[in-house]
Amino acid sequence: MKRDDELIRNLLFEFESADDWLHTLPSGGVLAPKPEDRRKDYHVHLMADEGLVKAFGNSTFRLTSRGHDYLDAIRSDTIWKKTKDGASILGGATLGIMFDLAKAYIKQEAAEKLGLNL
Repeated sequence: MKRDDELIRNLLFEFESADDWLHTLPSGGVLAPKPEDRRKDYHVHLMADEGLVKAFGNSTFRLTSRGHDYLDAIRSDTIWKKTKDGASILGGATLGIMFDLAKAYIKQEAAEKLGLNL
């Protein structure tokens, strides 16, 4: 299955907007019967691999500080588009590189708006 960076972004928003700090995967995690649930489960596990979420048992996760930071870095639709475009120019990018690109674009935007050298 191919990694879907847009789905990861959407899942981060979903985790953040939840009423509880723990997020349980639908239908019991990796054994979820629906293809879309299995796809989400896979991407949550990729997020765990990257340290964006932390597992608490087989199907319960929480957003980590790194996950919050990545979400804050890609929250702006403008920054997200620049990040995806930058990754596309490179021919693809790891989640770590996506994070670095997003942080660089935010720093660039902050420097322009605030007149600071970051």
